Amino acid sequence: MTTITEADLIQSLADALQYISYYHPEDYITNLVTAYEREESPAAKQAMAQILINSRMAALGKRPMCQDTGSAQIFIRLGVGVRLATQRSLQEIADEATRIAWQVSGNPLRASMVADPIFERKNTRDNTPAMLHVEVVAGDRLEVHVAAKGGGSENKAKFAALEPSDDIVAWVLKSVESMGAGWCPPGIMGLGVGGSPDKTLILAKSSLLDPIDMPDLLRRGPSSKTEELRIELFHKINALGIGAQGLGGLSTVLDVKIRTLPTHAASKPVGLVPQCAADRHAHFVLDGSGPAALKPPNLALWPDLKLDGPAGNVRRVDLDRLDSAQVQSWKAGDTLLISGRLLTGRDAAHARMARMLAAGEKLPVDFAGRAIYYVGPVDAVAGEAVGPAGPTTSTRMDRFTDMMLGQAGLAVMIGKAERGPEAIESIRRHKAAYLIAVGGAAYLVSKAIRSARVLAFADLGMEAIHEFVVEDMPVTVAVDSTGASVHTLGPARWRRSL
Repeated sequence: MTTITEADLIQSLADALQYISYYHPEDYITNLVTAYEREESPAAKQAMAQILINSRMAALGKRPMCQDTGSAQIFIRLGVGVRLATQRSLQEIADEATRIAWQVSGNPLRASMVADPIFERKNTRDNTPAMLHVEVVAGDRLEVHVAAKGGGSENKAKFAALEPSDDIVAWVLKSVESMGAGWCPPGIMGLGVGGSPDKTLILAKSSLLDPIDMPDLLRRGPSSKTEELRIELFHKINALGIGAQGLGGLSTVLDVKIRTLPTHAASKPVGLVPQCAADRHAHFVLDGSGPAALKPPNLALWPDLKLDGPAGNVRRVDLDRLDSAQVQSWKAGDTLLISGRLLTGRDAAHARMARMLAAGEKLPVDFAGRAIYYVGPVDAVAGEAVGPAGPTTSTRMDRFTDMMLGQAGLAVMIGKAERGPEAIESIRRHKAAYLIAVGGAAYLVSKAIRSARVLAFADLGMEAIHEFVVEDMPVTVAVDSTGASVHTLGPARWRRSL
């Protein structure tokens, strides 16, 4: 009988959750470098360069690679020959480890979990509860996979109860196209097939913990029908032309994983879970000899990249002197280096402002002629103006776009990924613009922020309205004042025959 102490398990889990906040797995970096080197789309190549530079900075600085430090995902395989020396449940232990990991003073992580998901949606402040999955297996070891999944990729998960004769490939391709770029490609797709509706999504998510082996599979060739399907999906997803950040390019996925279970004869449940560019996971085993020791990755794997001159037409913009004529002069695909005062706000702030305007109340901040950045930053540590501060998926603000442009007088919005048709029409009608920063480059983006202060809604924590002072923050015009969108133009250019 192997005895594992509660303290060893908690320390191992907490250490792993901190570790994955700033270290990419080596296999992800190796494969992203390969994709970067073969990429032909200038915009996608520039985006991948920013992700790689950000990753190296995060590893060196031991600060989060992404501002959305995710929900704690913990997969435990508990051997029947293991005795846990504890009086607490595994959920309580996982939550305690999460609480510790998220509140490390030298690298605080962003608390994103809200309790009462239907009504109050009040932040738990410590990122609990962890999403825990436990399997009791043969053996005398405790095996753990730890991951952190951000909201941008989690929200793009898909499920369908297909008919037994339905085409899985057709469903996957349709699903991936409907995801847009909010899941921050290039990443990995996990496909689960079979079991039951609840099981198939766990299959899909757990498959993302497997090492990236698509290059090896392509070299040696498939040895099973499942491997044939993986290769087919890999090529066909990339042929969609979505590319890094949805800008159009050769690489949307670095790998496709598939896990299956037997299922009812009348059923074919399928689940699809994407893994974003913040591919964060670690594996360890406890055998009773003490807590796990995770080895840092080899930093020589990261290329020493320098950002080239941004792709496209580059302009410097003073946010404190924005005018309508200037905004209307920008074209989709232009790169801007923005400086000056930049407001922030996300879902909760927008919802509160909508209630205030409906009640005839004055907003606490004047948005007229200003720019807003959809961001929920990580708390700063010593010497930082703000912690990692990458963009939020912008479609969540689509329902508020006409209100902000029409009633509040906003001129410019900044976030990540595409906008929906109604938001684009509102942008066109109000002669506004929507810009994007690179998702997955949060630490790099934060270096352009010189100061930060809360202006309103402080009770919302990371979702409060801040004012950043930024200097040469790189952004791309994603939707211009005519309604032209790079997320339509880019993929259309790079789409290849299926």
